[in-house]
Amino acid sequence: MKKFNQFFPLLFLVMFILAACQSVAQAPAAEPSVESAGESEAVDSPTEMAPPADEAPSVEAEVIKVGAAHALSGPIALYGEPISQGIQLAVAQMNAQNYLGEGKQIEVVYEDTAGDKEQAISVFEKLINQDGVVAILGPTLSNSAFAADPIAQEAGVPVIGSSNTASGITEMGDFVFRTSLPESAVIPNTLQVVADARGMQDVAVMYGNDDQFTQSGYEVFASSLENLGTNVVTTETFAKGDADFNAQLTKIKSLAPQAIIASALAEEAANIMSQARQQGIEAYFIGGNGFNSPKLAEIAGDAAEGAISGAAWFIGNPTPENQTFVEAYRAEFGTDPDQFAAQAYTAAWVLGEAIKSANSTDPAAIRDALTAIQNLPTPLGEFSFDANRDPLHTPVVLIVKDGQFALFEE
Repeated sequence: MKKFNQFFPLLFLVMFILAACQSVAQAPAAEPSVESAGESEAVDSPTEMAPPADEAPSVEAEVIKVGAAHALSGPIALYGEPISQGIQLAVAQMNAQNYLGEGKQIEVVYEDTAGDKEQAISVFEKLINQDGVVAILGPTLSNSAFAADPIAQEAGVPVIGSSNTASGITEMGDFVFRTSLPESAVIPNTLQVVADARGMQDVAVMYGNDDQFTQSGYEVFASSLENLGTNVVTTETFAKGDADFNAQLTKIKSLAPQAIIASALAEEAANIMSQARQQGIEAYFIGGNGFNSPKLAEIAGDAAEGAISGAAWFIGNPTPENQTFVEAYRAEFGTDPDQFAAQAYTAAWVLGEAIKSANSTDPAAIRDALTAIQNLPTPLGEFSFDANRDPLHTPVVLIVKDGQFALFEE
């Protein structure tokens, strides 16, 4: 027992020395302090200098991806370019305002459909499956919408068309919306206003029979003319891309109608007007949504004077929302916006409002928030969706005067 008592203090001393050596070996090398250099103040440690976790700045803003699928090349780009510019302007404004919340930014993935149905399908598949967008703005043509929108519907991704006016667009499903008034909401009003002003009696009708937009427009024109009791002296057809309309116009000239109604896109409509005037036809023209591009007067020149069209928007609308949009667009792009830019700008803001209201990037939640939008101030007027996800606002009737669109007032 005596030997153990003598050994125990020695053993304890050895264990203490070994433990101390181990602690020194594991400890990181100490940074030299200011105090060790003879200074009187100590430096705060990095831990003491760091802000609390909830005050630390965000490394990267949250990015919300939205797809934009429009015709940016080919003849339909005359619609697709201003549409893309309208979206670009709206998104830039929302991001600058932190509209969706501090640090949340919308990133638009722009894709070119080229006005082609198959390309529109490929673009939608890429935006949904590769880019993971929460919604899609587009496409430009109703033809493309009928081909591609079902892909978004099946995937449960909201799609908002801003230039699709054919009948049946929103009937494709409950994820399909549009900010463009359908022809069925515009054409009857246009014909009624013109008939009241001019007593329209005999008309000739021309339409593109290979495009769902122009075909749908023709059907609405035909029904509306029948309801008005207007006599249709002849109905002539053409195909997209046609450039020679003299055969149809020769027949129309022989029948001497008061007006020629054309369901056509701007390029074909401009060529029809030019060739009609060359033949000495004096009938005035009435068109639908396809007429509502500055390109109509640019291509047709004086032949477009007096052309009448139903429209969803007028540049001279004095509301603050419209004037702010027009001024901002001019400042950004150096030119006046057209109806397609205004409808696309509205579509982007409507989508932004839905994302903000849903406080979510879940496509289903965004869809639900879209359906609830009512009386939102926009360049188009107070904007709402009806139960079929079509837009609700008042159309206008325009006439080309001195190469510019003006309100039809007679």
